[in-house]
Amino acid sequence: MARNRNFKKIYNYDCTITGQSFKVTAEAKNPGELTTVNAYYQLNPEKDDRPLVIKKQLGIEAGPAKKDS
Repeated sequence: MARNRNFKKIYNYDCTITGQSFKVTAEAKNPGELTTVNAYYQLNPEKDDRPLVIKKQLGIEAGPAKKDS
């Protein structure tokens, strides 16, 4: 007996800011508004809550350190 395999359709999109390509299995309602995580944090640096270890791995400057007074 032959089995039917469920194939998921893969959609390819490009980030509107960085131009990076990525694949998703769900169709986007507004593909022109899709951005990568790095592009989001470039637009919103105040919301960048990633640990310093991750920022160092990505080569992102951590910013000014807090001083104890």
